[in-house]
Amino acid sequence: MALSKEKKAELVKRFGKDENDTGSIEVQIAILTEEINSLISHFETHPQDHHSKRGLLQKVGQRRSLLNYLIKNDVTRYRAIVKELGLRK
Repeated sequence: MALSKEKKAELVKRFGKDENDTGSIEVQIAILTEEINSLISHFETHPQDHHSKRGLLQKVGQRRSLLNYLIKNDVTRYRAIVKELGLRK
């Protein structure tokens, strides 16, 4: 379920300002999105894993609060990250 170091480093490189920028909002949202996607694929094979569903809901809520913060402070960055990750249809 956890992301590998290589995948996380790739996300940091892609969305961060440099390779050590792990705390920016875009990087946090990208990492949470990747973890959410891996959990969703986990539930396709294990539909009754209710304990992991709680973790999924926590990650979704955390991502939602980060997106709310970003839309309040910088709409252009919000639109860019949403488009890049394909979060809205």
